[in-house]
Amino acid sequence: MRRRLDLSRPVPIELVEECLTVALQAPSGSNTQRWHWLVLTDPEIRRAIGELYRRSCTAYLESPGAAGKLFADDPVRGPVQERVGKSVAYLAERMGDVPVLVIPCLRVPGGLGGGNQAGTWGSLLPAAWSYMLAARARGLGTAWTTLHLRYEKEAAELLGLPDDVYQGALIPTAYSLGVGFNPAPREPLAKVMHRDRW
Repeated sequence: MRRRLDLSRPVPIELVEECLTVALQAPSGSNTQRWHWLVLTDPEIRRAIGELYRRSCTAYLESPGAAGKLFADDPVRGPVQERVGKSVAYLAERMGDVPVLVIPCLRVPGGLGGGNQAGTWGSLLPAAWSYMLAARARGLGTAWTTLHLRYEKEAAELLGLPDDVYQGALIPTAYSLGVGFNPAPREPLAKVMHRDRW
């Protein structure tokens, strides 16, 4: 999807709001609903966040764990990973040009502590994914990204976030170029499903 975002077509804010309204139906721990949504449409702010993302992505792409370098010896997975790596690089150079950037956030009074991080983030991530599915159903493309969080503090300052609000992702949102989507290559279910015991 990273290469299929239409950077030239504006996205109506009403359509984004419709998708976020769907997202608010997602579950949250103890029904706290501590989510908040930054919807970035201002070109200068998008460019600034895009630059943080690009800087972080440059370091990521040079690391041994970059998507394009994984499974290099596997004749099936290697080429897939190489395409993923190229799409990551493509988006990194264009993140600031995406018409809408959505940053799902979580307000955590007292700050993020140790312990059950899954429970904490489980109150935001289903809503963010629901946003992405709602966008897909309306002809919009999205991508789940987190690389800008390497510069989370800088992004928070730029966006004026309170100290107890944490960013969960950066979701570029644009109309998609084309509507035909094939299933992504994945490991077979039998390889990753465990019944009753590992």
